[in-house]
Amino acid sequence: MGKKSRTITGKAKAESRKIDQKDLPPPPPPPEDLKGSAVPLETPALPGSSFKVLGTDRYDDGGVGDLTLLIDLEDMVLRRKRGENEYFSALKADLLPRANYGSMSRMSRREQKVSLAQLLFSEDNDDEDKGPSEVYQDQVDGEESKSVIDHRAGRLSQSRAALRLSLLLREPACASLALAELCKRNLALSGKGGAADALRCADKCLEVAGDGFWDGDEVALEAEESKNGERPPEPTERNATTPGLAHPASLKLLPLRVSHLCLRSGLLQRGNSLAALGREKDARDTYSSVFPLLEGEPRCSRVDWERHSLHVNIGNTISRETPTDFAKANVEFEKAVQMGLDHLNEEGGSETDGRNMLACAKRHRCRALKRAGKLDEAKALMLVLIKEQREEDARKAVEAEEKAAEEALKAIEDKVKVPLLKAK
Repeated sequence: MGKKSRTITGKAKAESRKIDQKDLPPPPPPPEDLKGSAVPLETPALPGSSFKVLGTDRYDDGGVGDLTLLIDLEDMVLRRKRGENEYFSALKADLLPRANYGSMSRMSRREQKVSLAQLLFSEDNDDEDKGPSEVYQDQVDGEESKSVIDHRAGRLSQSRAALRLSLLLREPACASLALAELCKRNLALSGKGGAADALRCADKCLEVAGDGFWDGDEVALEAEESKNGERPPEPTERNATTPGLAHPASLKLLPLRVSHLCLRSGLLQRGNSLAALGREKDARDTYSSVFPLLEGEPRCSRVDWERHSLHVNIGNTISRETPTDFAKANVEFEKAVQMGLDHLNEEGGSETDGRNMLACAKRHRCRALKRAGKLDEAKALMLVLIKEQREEDARKAVEAEEKAAEEALKAIEDKVKVPLLKAK
């Protein structure tokens, strides 16, 4: 036992550090009870028409449940690990892991987690890759403007900041996602020239999400900004002592779904990195390994975009590896097209996502036709795409006008209501 306080001030401080059991929230549920977004909802939780689960009368939660598991704002993992008394005592004494220096030093651990979520999941309106599609295509041609390069470099630095904060907060799931995002941003900034760096980040992402152990020092290197284009040297000795998200020791504290979510992201980005390196078969095998992780997931637009991206990516690897074998690649493009049709034909389904899935699959099918030397078919398909794009632009313009008219009418109604209320 520790030394007892004898002074009045010391006794008051000791009393203030005590935890009243009545003030504690309910203990966290067992990890196996947490299903995230795998269980559809009976009613839509968010406004919009993109949450209908195909073939059912239920709705997707928009990934909110999965985001809750990954960010863990309530610190359920730490509470299970430390116990309620020790956790809340440390919270009261400000002894829990958080950034104690820099611009975030005055923010609580919870507030820092909110900032981490924004770093990981926010999208800018001018992002080139904004949207749910994760189809790989080389965006670097050497003719990018300085503003585009600066924007891509800024997004890469943002991913590094997310990784640093994840390690400070000791949140391995967020660290894994940050590594997957680093992989994606390396490809966006440097194209094929950054594919080796991207692949290294993807492999570390999978290591953190796996069932083995990972080395925190190796992962922390990816958060370092390169100086003069050179990376810091790798540690001379590997010290992999931190259990991965799927390790039995970790599964006592968090559900297996957290690992699966990180693996889904990491494997997809790893496939893109391998495709950038020209290793088409390896990329195809990596993409295919994601499908078992998607079994049992709801047929909603959010998850179907993952499936759609995988099918298009696999079709592209076949087309690039054997350009003349268009029929084999087209099997994958047809699967992607069917997914778009499923959402278009579903009553109450997401028509916008369905149309976008169709357009994406057709664009990449057009490129595959060109590689196969079927130029007439490619031109015909391109004309169809242009026509459909014009119709889509016209539809969006009409919707924008209708929305503007509704907002103007609402503003007029609000102005009329104010004088009436004052008169009463």
